[in-house]
Amino acid sequence: MTSVRMVIALAACQAWRMWQLDVKNAFLYGEIDKDIFMDQPLGFVSEVHPDYVCKLRKALYGLKQAPRAWYGKIAEYLQFCGYLASNSDSSLFIKKKGEISVLVLLYVDDMIITGNSEEEVARLRAELAIRFEMKDLGELHHFLGLEVERKKSGILICQKGYAERIVNQFGLIEGKTCSTPMDQGLKLRRDEGRVLPDPLVFRALVGSLIYLTITRPDIAYAVGRVSRFMAEPRKSHLVAAKNILKYVKATSDMGLLYRRDASFSLLGYTDVDYGGDSDDRRSTSGYVFTCGSAGISWCSKKQDSVSVSTTEAEYKASALAAREAIWLRRLVDDVHEEVNGPTLLRGDNESALKLVNNPVCHARTKHIEIDHHFIREKVLEGSLVVGHVRSEDNLADIFTKSLSKGLFQRLRSLLGLITTSHFKGEC
Repeated sequence: MTSVRMVIALAACQAWRMWQLDVKNAFLYGEIDKDIFMDQPLGFVSEVHPDYVCKLRKALYGLKQAPRAWYGKIAEYLQFCGYLASNSDSSLFIKKKGEISVLVLLYVDDMIITGNSEEEVARLRAELAIRFEMKDLGELHHFLGLEVERKKSGILICQKGYAERIVNQFGLIEGKTCSTPMDQGLKLRRDEGRVLPDPLVFRALVGSLIYLTITRPDIAYAVGRVSRFMAEPRKSHLVAAKNILKYVKATSDMGLLYRRDASFSLLGYTDVDYGGDSDDRRSTSGYVFTCGSAGISWCSKKQDSVSVSTTEAEYKASALAAREAIWLRRLVDDVHEEVNGPTLLRGDNESALKLVNNPVCHARTKHIEIDHHFIREKVLEGSLVVGHVRSEDNLADIFTKSLSKGLFQRLRSLLGLITTSHFKGEC
């Protein structure tokens, strides 16, 4: 989904139109490269050879090899049309020829096509319709549950319909609302409270909220917190999850706005909540990367081991963000143009920033796992540069802890989240 958000951000900045196509019975086009047999289907058993089995010539729905077979078929045809698969994301196909730049983003049987050449886009749509049975859905408005709305000022993506459905599904349509997804300072423990007699409701709710984070980075931390208790959820965990849903109810029409007048460049933020987990005292890493006017990639994740200092915890969080930054740089290279300068990664811990910039092995850092030193190498080679940001201006703060209402709403706005009514009012 990061690739989807990046392509939408690029289309907004460049004022490209976006088109959507759907392939009918996509898996049936796949060709099998191995011998696979199946029982004769009920109602079509041969009277002459009832004990025979069928040898498949093509893929069928339900076959494990069907998705790969379909991808091989569509990738082969797109390459025939002059499109190359991105090395960073195999579902992204790119054609660059002279001044022409066209992108095809494939998600199973759904396609997004955009680019700076209306002629090339129209030609590709016509060729695909000849080769496959296609349903041309016109300009992009809905994609995998995402609602896409374009105005002169940019493109807004949200999940308003999905948010309203899950609020209704879990019976909170008449209930109260919350101004933040999680109360500031809330501590959740693994063994606190009564065990839920039926954990399926909690798991279904958390799973639904996880899908909502595709366009709602403001709930990523809260959803990550409650998802740690899927194995044996308790009443306090369910209450916390329902509070997230109450917040979603109040902000169901909120989405990410990628503005047309924004610069298409990467900027990263990283932060950590030191020892924030009440059960094992591990820290929570958070990062966000903006491209244009809104976030395109974010993460809220508990660290794999206990850190002995805030500096070590921040250093680990920076290393996690660095890995994502390198991949995003390659993706930008593919979809737009080569990234010449280093990508700025900002944090609010000066000790960690000095540790990144100083390649000397100190006695206090010799125990840190080798993979966390990845960021040092990238800084030395010039791919990344780290810089300081005040804590109150650090966008990644929203991914590591529950915040006060004022700070939360401020950071939420800086992430590019606005309501659909506000978006329509702008235009």
